[in-house]
Amino acid sequence: MIVWFRQVFSQWCKFLPQSTSTELGVLVLAGISVTGLVLGTRQLGQLEFLELAVYDAMVRVRSEVPVDNRLLIVAITEDDIRTQKRWPLPDRVYAEALSQLQQYQPRVIGLDVLRDIPVEPGHAALTKELRRSNVVAIQSLGNTPEEAIPAPPNVSANQVGFNDLILDPDGVIRRNLMFVSDGATESVSFATRLAMQYLNNSGDRLPKGDFVLGATFSPLRANSGGYQRIDAAGEQILLNYRSAQYPSEVVTLNQVLRKQANPALIKDRVVLIGTTAPSAKDLFFTPFSAAKTANPKMPGVVIHAQMLSQTLTAAAEGRSLFWFWSEPIEVLWIISWAIAGGVLAWWVQRPLLLILSGTGLLLLLVGTGYSLFLHQAWVPVAAPAMAAIAVGSFVVAYQTQYARQQQQIVMKLLGQQTSPEIALALWNSRDRLLQSGMLAGQTLTVTILFIDIRNFSGISEQHPPEVMMDWLNEYMCSMTQAVHQHHGIVNKFMGDGLMAVFGVPVPRLTVAEIAEDARQTVACAVEMGDRLQTLNQDWQQRGLPVVQMRAGIYTGNVMAGSLGGKNRLEYAVIGDSVNIAARLEACKKDNQMGLCRILIARETLDHLQEQFYVESWGQVQLRGRQSLVEIFQVLGYADSSNRPNELDKPQPELYRDRLITEDTFEAP
Repeated sequence: MIVWFRQVFSQWCKFLPQSTSTELGVLVLAGISVTGLVLGTRQLGQLEFLELAVYDAMVRVRSEVPVDNRLLIVAITEDDIRTQKRWPLPDRVYAEALSQLQQYQPRVIGLDVLRDIPVEPGHAALTKELRRSNVVAIQSLGNTPEEAIPAPPNVSANQVGFNDLILDPDGVIRRNLMFVSDGATESVSFATRLAMQYLNNSGDRLPKGDFVLGATFSPLRANSGGYQRIDAAGEQILLNYRSAQYPSEVVTLNQVLRKQANPALIKDRVVLIGTTAPSAKDLFFTPFSAAKTANPKMPGVVIHAQMLSQTLTAAAEGRSLFWFWSEPIEVLWIISWAIAGGVLAWWVQRPLLLILSGTGLLLLLVGTGYSLFLHQAWVPVAAPAMAAIAVGSFVVAYQTQYARQQQQIVMKLLGQQTSPEIALALWNSRDRLLQSGMLAGQTLTVTILFIDIRNFSGISEQHPPEVMMDWLNEYMCSMTQAVHQHHGIVNKFMGDGLMAVFGVPVPRLTVAEIAEDARQTVACAVEMGDRLQTLNQDWQQRGLPVVQMRAGIYTGNVMAGSLGGKNRLEYAVIGDSVNIAARLEACKKDNQMGLCRILIARETLDHLQEQFYVESWGQVQLRGRQSLVEIFQVLGYADSSNRPNELDKPQPELYRDRLITEDTFEAP
């Protein structure tokens, strides 16, 4: 896919200014596509479960507020059921409880118990209590008309609220359904009806859209916050839980019946009566459930109390309800974080630092989302996180693929004849060395090594080409290994010859570094002589040619970089230093007594620090040059154990006090 983006953008960038970065443009185009994919996935609702999980986590970590002193829950517990020795409880029990509560002057009493069918004894007494103006009963709308359960008979419609709770796709209650309309009639929820009674609001006028209940309530849409595809029918708001437990004080039904409840907890409050006993199975999952191992569900009456507290707090205290951004703003929010993820991945190149900074970016996103959440705003968090991760990952993948392409370019230019150390150094400096897929030309101080086989043409005449090819490959393979071991680069093969460069492509910035290259080059040539001796012994046993070799070494400045055209490039080293090294190798080819003749110039000798045993050839005028070059032959390492024998040493008196040119030089 990365290659496809590059091809597409290469066409698009024709219309852009020349200064526009193609690579950055590819990433912009790809980032837009990846972000669009995330937005499309979100639009289909595939990220909704992640947003809900983040929402639940923020609800859980938020600090709880004190209990609502306007409410009291009368809980019907398992102990209350055991005391009455039957379930459902008879109407007499509820009638007695309502009567006892009325003595302490509650403002409103809500009975969260379905009573469409009498449960004797005590039905008449319960009907009388339910007709009191400050009592609210419940009904169930059900999913279909057949499933609906009506309110108790002979109770005013203004004293009835539905207790239906709406579940999210994962079975968790996060929404508060306040009003439902079928076009002809409008039903009010149990919690909303209690709030109306408490606020002395009849609810006769309920405008559509944003509705008024002492405060403005903006209803949920199908795509509000982290939602994308919910059923937003009716008038719904996001439920703001007051507590993970009970949002108010709690007393049991037995305490009320035995007159053990504190009257101060009842006077002028909204009292909700409902079951909390697990056996009643009026229990629901909430955002807090995921963090609970025991009793993860919340009783229905407690959820209604949470809804009631939210409504009263907003209407009476002016506390803001949850609000949401419009869809365009949410899209812009997601795109912004996608850009942040892409920019971060583009600028931070080190993996560990990228992981740390990427984690910091995600923490910043979560922190921003949580800060807005504390101010009653629910904004997407999972979607922008996914977009930032996706775009950032794409940028990393693109850079990795692009880096591989750069590496391929480098290896293609330099060939495969580089040591691991040089390859690593080159790769670490690639951003500085590579420009537009080429190694930019630069002036370097290097040491050049040329080697060649003596009398190769005569040997070739005596053997078939296929034999010479295998024989020559053995030779070149061994010589190349020597170059690698001494940290050089095999720049090119020239028939039976080879050119190696020490000190490229990473510049040597100190004299010590240049000297080390010179020593490594001479050591490489000496090792080549040892290798040739081993090869000759093997070749002699196999009936193959036995040869001598020559080496020329020079240290000086060159211009190194890519050379060639669009269809063919190679890494070239150009300069007079290259010519001198080549001329040193070819200087008086017949003047060779040892197995490997190594000639160096004064410019190389100055860096050797007497580590090698050398003999001077004096000032020599090389072919094609007007200036003289002071030449020395390397005979081995300077320690006594490696000094050459007399047969390998040229006669010193031959060169003393003589000016020699290559054309007039004669072998002893």
